[in-house]
Amino acid sequence: MPHRVVVLALDGLLPFELGIPQRIFGLSRASEPHGQGRKLYEVVTCSVRPPGPVRTDADFTVVVENGPEILATADTVVIPASYELGPVHAEGRLTDELAAAFAHIRPGTRMVSICTGSFVLAAAGYLDGRPATTHWASADHFQRLFPRVRVDPDVLFIDDGDVLTSAGVAAGIDLCLHIVRRDHGAAVANDVARRTVVPPHRDGGQAQYIRRPVPETRSATTTSSARAWALGRLDRPILLRDMARQESMSVRTFTRRFREEVGVSPVQWLTGQRIERARHLLESTDLSIDQVARDAGFGTPTSLRQHLQTALGVSPTAYRRTFRAQSA
Repeated sequence: MPHRVVVLALDGLLPFELGIPQRIFGLSRASEPHGQGRKLYEVVTCSVRPPGPVRTDADFTVVVENGPEILATADTVVIPASYELGPVHAEGRLTDELAAAFAHIRPGTRMVSICTGSFVLAAAGYLDGRPATTHWASADHFQRLFPRVRVDPDVLFIDDGDVLTSAGVAAGIDLCLHIVRRDHGAAVANDVARRTVVPPHRDGGQAQYIRRPVPETRSATTTSSARAWALGRLDRPILLRDMARQESMSVRTFTRRFREEVGVSPVQWLTGQRIERARHLLESTDLSIDQVARDAGFGTPTSLRQHLQTALGVSPTAYRRTFRAQSA
């Protein structure tokens, strides 16, 4: 049976965010040799009230055909943002309607929020003692309201196992693609990204989207050429000064400009790209672990193992066994 995703539509919701789970999970198909494979997810929408209209922040309403009892059937619950959270946003407590709806959710259900939907998860107690994120503009208020939550306002999303939170609006796409990648591997997630015409993985975090109080004067020069150059030679040693040379910058200027544009340091970005290359090779080829390590630029199996363990919590062999088996 497909994995059931139930999206909780709250009054004041953002229509764009409401559509993200349907689009990303709805397009996910199992890889099969002849044509389009079976659906991997079933996406349904519900309200906290009996079936009927739900207000949006636009000039139209949406009609939801399921009441809160459908939450009892969910494998994953997704809560998009709403501009009418009332006491959830003001006082950090659930309304009676929300509390009654959450009572239907089975223990162990995976919980996901998009943007300020994280306020609902926090008010319900799902984020106590956990790392979480939300829209950068709401992060300070979120932290004051929920001091037991470890808020990171810079990232696009946080995966804490059975509870996942994303930053503002379009970061919900990043998070849903990540969930597909985690559930079914990079090949399925990349296919969804191509069909949705979005990048399968965005570099950096939401820090790059925050307006600074005193913007620096920027030149027309970017670091995109250096990134493209590095991506074409991930299997070879790449030094920071070599990347800076591609843009005719000093190492110091290049590092500062790179972090401004991408949100992470050049070394962090390069490691992330090599991890993605290794994941792709482990999933889609029969190359030995030694060869994967060399082709991804880690040099040795030990280095590959250490980086993959840090990033994903698994060894290369375990990762390949999991996702090659799913592909088969």
